[in-house]
Amino acid sequence: MPYLGNSNGEKMSFLGQWWRQPQKVWLRRALFQVHLWTGVGTGIYILLISISGSVLVFRIELHKKFARGPVMVAGSGTPLTQDELKAAAQRAFPDYQVDQVWKNKNPNQAIEVWMERNGKHKQRILDPYTGADLGPSEPAGVRLILWLADLHDNLLYRETGRFINGFGAVFLTLLCLTGAVIWWPGIASWRRSLTIDLRANWKRINWGMHNAIGFWIFALIFLWALSGIYLVWPDPFAAVVDYLEPYNEFQRDARAGDEVLRWVARLHFGRFAGWPVKTLWTVLGLVPLVLFVTGAVMWWNRVLRRSTATQTAQSLPESVMARAPMFLETAETDEQRITRI
Repeated sequence: MPYLGNSNGEKMSFLGQWWRQPQKVWLRRALFQVHLWTGVGTGIYILLISISGSVLVFRIELHKKFARGPVMVAGSGTPLTQDELKAAAQRAFPDYQVDQVWKNKNPNQAIEVWMERNGKHKQRILDPYTGADLGPSEPAGVRLILWLADLHDNLLYRETGRFINGFGAVFLTLLCLTGAVIWWPGIASWRRSLTIDLRANWKRINWGMHNAIGFWIFALIFLWALSGIYLVWPDPFAAVVDYLEPYNEFQRDARAGDEVLRWVARLHFGRFAGWPVKTLWTVLGLVPLVLFVTGAVMWWNRVLRRSTATQTAQSLPESVMARAPMFLETAETDEQRITRI
């Protein structure tokens, strides 16, 4: 095992250094860089997934709230045939291909028509007697929920977006793991990293929020990230279950591994224990957004410090710079620059 020196010149093992002064361990500094730039690179993704996910916890309830019953018209005479309705829809939307004209038992109920153009789908309702376009088949609230679901599941880009979403979940998992490692401040001060000192200045409060909230919510965010990977790529997880617990055609009860995977999906969406858990999931679902904002503030503060230091150096006389050759090259690490107050 490698040894490192402490402040007294004594040799200290790697684990001892990590236990007492983890900031000086090169592995921690490397993981800090991974955490920093992964967070910067996936920030917008985290923002979109966090907000949309919190809303979609109540997807079913919101859909029922905004949904409407069948649209009825006061018509008379003979309803149009399906071919006539299809032609009317084609005239109203010439750039779309009409895929389906639905039938209704009630002749006064508006007819729903499905259309498609370059993979983009549109659903409209038509007057069954005149063929006039009566608007979208779903109310605006339902369309918003469906749009948020497509954003959360597929990033609005079908199979390609879902594939990208899977990698986003992988990077979120990486953020969780690196964050858990670099959270450890050393045995002498670990308790302070569990709370937020509201008496400190805003930079320290911001740092404390990122540190403490990240610690207390780590398990749930890690669960969301890992289950996000499963929902995009379920086959590798199923293969692990098959390996650990081979399928038996005579087995009457569900395999334990299959039950675990079902619970992974339930936990991701908060679909257990009713509305109290859903409410909690909605609130906690915004925590990744808070971590992104607090992390971005720390990163931006670092950028501003470097910019200010550079401008100051350029404004100093050469004689002053000659006496301070290390003006821009301090011994601080990136982590110290970000958290320095």
